[in-house]
Amino acid sequence: MSDLTFNKIAGGVLVVGLTIFGLRELSGMVFETHELEKPGYAVAVQETPGEGPAAEVAPDWGTVIPATDPALGQAVSAKCASCHTFTAGGANGTGPNLYGTMGKQPGTHPGFAYSDGMKAFGQGKVWTFDELDQFLKAPQKHVQGTKMTFVGLKKQEDRIAMLSYLHSLGSTLPIPAPKPAAAPAEAPAADAPAAEGAPEAAAPTNGTTDAKPAT
Repeated sequence: MSDLTFNKIAGGVLVVGLTIFGLRELSGMVFETHELEKPGYAVAVQETPGEGPAAEVAPDWGTVIPATDPALGQAVSAKCASCHTFTAGGANGTGPNLYGTMGKQPGTHPGFAYSDGMKAFGQGKVWTFDELDQFLKAPQKHVQGTKMTFVGLKKQEDRIAMLSYLHSLGSTLPIPAPKPAAAPAEAPAADAPAAEGAPEAAAPTNGTTDAKPAT
């Protein structure tokens, strides 16, 4: 190989190397990323102490139960049918038969082996609307040690429907009277007579008086 040919090859390799190096440096300058010293659009949200979901208010059973179709609760009870029966004289399953539950002492349905927790809970109680509402909402929270592993009916409308259905199944529990809405306080009438014994307002004197000076 002649010196001229070698020089050409060496020069070509050098040019290619310089070109690659130059392109790498140029791309680094163009596409170099810089971290922001302070992130933009940072919004500080101040939490209000005690803020959270509103507490659930117990229904007015005397109003909602008569107004609720038990058939709605029968549809909800499909979630319970794998463990319970709802017919009069129905067999116990994983859970007791639920016919006639409303008004009955908890943990006393014949032939079912209740947990000690349920039997202790039932002492001196009956299944009222409020008790069953809370039990159906969170069974294990309301009755410590219950065998009922069902997570509960979290929607209040589902529990109302279920209680309407259970009340139609041989209930011995009367529906409570509706709670009347509180009557607004009435402002006293402008021309109302003064209360007995109250002092009467003095008549205007227009700068004069009929009273005689004491002698």
